[in-house]
Amino acid sequence: MNQNPLFHNIEKKTGVKMNDVMRLANSFQHANFKDEATVRRLIKQVGRLANKPVRKETEDQIVHAIVNGSQSMDFNTIARMLDKK
Repeated sequence: MNQNPLFHNIEKKTGVKMNDVMRLANSFQHANFKDEATVRRLIKQVGRLANKPVRKETEDQIVHAIVNGSQSMDFNTIARMLDKK
């Protein structure tokens, strides 16, 4: 497979497959961020992809921030929230 050198370097450095990142990004595009179950699923996916376990308390705080509209959401926002905890 002829892979983009940038993607290859990212995969090599992070250990995360770009196909997984793209799949997760696609799930964000059409996600209903007012639906708690959807938001929890996305948080868990980001945590798994980042290899960062998400404590229940942290997940609850992130879900509350997203569902109540106090944060605009995308992959980077959730990743930053996970890094803070």
